[in-house]
Amino acid sequence: MIFKTVHRPWATRLASATALLVLFTACGVKKSLRDMPNVGQYRTEIPDRVKINDSTFTLGDNFLTKNKQGQWELFVDGNPLELGLKTGKLTQELFNQQEHIFVKKIDELVPSEGKQNLLRKFLAWFNRKMYLNIDEQYKAEIYGMAQYASKDFDHIAEAYPRVMYFHGAHDIGHALQDLALVGCSSFAAWGDQTEDGQLIIGRNFDFYAGDEFAKNKIIAFVEPDKGHNFMSVTWGGFIGVLSGMNDQGLTVTINAGKSNFPLVAKTPISLVTREILQYASTIEEAIAITKKREVFVSESIFVGSAKDKRAAVIEVSPKNFGVYEVQNSNHLICSNHFQSAAYANDKKNQKHILESHSKYRYEKMEELLEENPKITPKTAVDMLRNKEGLGDTEIGYGNEKALNQLLAHHGIVFKPEDLKVWVSSNPYQLGEFVAYDLKKIFGEKQRPTSYESLADETLNIAKDPFLGSEAYRDYEKYRILRSKINDALASEVHLDQNLLRAFEQSNPEFWEVHYLIGLYNYKKGYDIVALEAFLKAETKEITTVPDREKVERYIRRLKRRLNR
Repeated sequence: MIFKTVHRPWATRLASATALLVLFTACGVKKSLRDMPNVGQYRTEIPDRVKINDSTFTLGDNFLTKNKQGQWELFVDGNPLELGLKTGKLTQELFNQQEHIFVKKIDELVPSEGKQNLLRKFLAWFNRKMYLNIDEQYKAEIYGMAQYASKDFDHIAEAYPRVMYFHGAHDIGHALQDLALVGCSSFAAWGDQTEDGQLIIGRNFDFYAGDEFAKNKIIAFVEPDKGHNFMSVTWGGFIGVLSGMNDQGLTVTINAGKSNFPLVAKTPISLVTREILQYASTIEEAIAITKKREVFVSESIFVGSAKDKRAAVIEVSPKNFGVYEVQNSNHLICSNHFQSAAYANDKKNQKHILESHSKYRYEKMEELLEENPKITPKTAVDMLRNKEGLGDTEIGYGNEKALNQLLAHHGIVFKPEDLKVWVSSNPYQLGEFVAYDLKKIFGEKQRPTSYESLADETLNIAKDPFLGSEAYRDYEKYRILRSKINDALASEVHLDQNLLRAFEQSNPEFWEVHYLIGLYNYKKGYDIVALEAFLKAETKEITTVPDREKVERYIRRLKRRLNR
């Protein structure tokens, strides 16, 4: 949800504004940078890490191992400081790698050293009150993990505040309105809409910070000394929850809403959902926890509950709060707009529904639920992998109107009443969905000593046949060529027309392919060829209203130039 970008001037404007903001930083920023959690209350001795092989590490009876699908599985227990120290020590290489990838991405977006300095000052100013809005137990856990942060980025900030900042990166990313907001999709079905009447939840987490960032997913199984045991899908250096389920059968996932850029960071949404997962067992308890926290962006928290045998959406923003529950229906759908009465007159939400791809994906989920009246975990996975538009129309691979945009960090399916969960493996959500049974994982009195995968492979859902298709190979070719064209647009490099033709053939139903070809030719002064490409783009399923308007402006401009 954060780093899928086209070349846009947001970073320049942000850095320029920072020059004014830093005038006011001194007092508030110093307090935030000097704040440290009270870790003296925790008595802990962490054993040495033992390397069993290149993909298995142990710390006493805690461990990190890699399954055959390429996912890392982490098991940790203890008090907050212990959880942070153990997670940091076990995952240190993964943690450091993710931090390098993350910072490299920022360097690509803001290549100027001067602007990077301003950006660092802006982040220090913007995050000056975050420490006041994070529960002490999570500050202690972040502090423990930060002991294993890379020394390479101490120039950005010291390890502890830096790792804390990273927990707000999701929120900051989708608040920057000029970033292309990629949308997550979630649905739930229960009662007469599932094969056995039990609650089933599916979701795609469409967060893209590059292929490297998505490679080393961690499926974490956590036994805290207080609260409920839980699992979540995460990455190195991150304790928040994006998708997870606890041992009470309560699930949480998050879907970004439309936000103004906030003036100050408060509680990162992933730490609100972490608190829900650790301490709630019902929808009402989840609502009560959320009401206690001040957030700084708009977000839908999709909550499923085995005890309630249904799902609900908690809709939060800095100035509003709503809960959406369906009446006389056994399914619930969530994309990236708010649905509760609290937001009925919200103009920003209404505009987002009209102009974005959120409503289209919502309608696609409705269509698929109608076509699949008895949902099973397998049909839920099939829905998450769906690449077509409404009415099964071809809308091009990678179109954000599709549920499967071929960039998801992960897809996940929950069956809360059975405490079962399926997590996708790479690439995107096309690889095998690996099954885990939380009753077995958290029910064992003694931890396993073989440190093999915790998965229940008998329940795995096979990889998408699309992976072996010519269409998939063409899509991968499209991604390579798209990168070359974007680089050429940024640097004014000349491209051979044969490359542009190959690009068109790689993904011909996707509007953006023709738009980029048109834009390249427009900038080179090849007006007739450019107009032809823009006219083709206009006939395709364009993602958003602003994108369609952009195409139409080029068409009008070129027709005037060519007297047509």
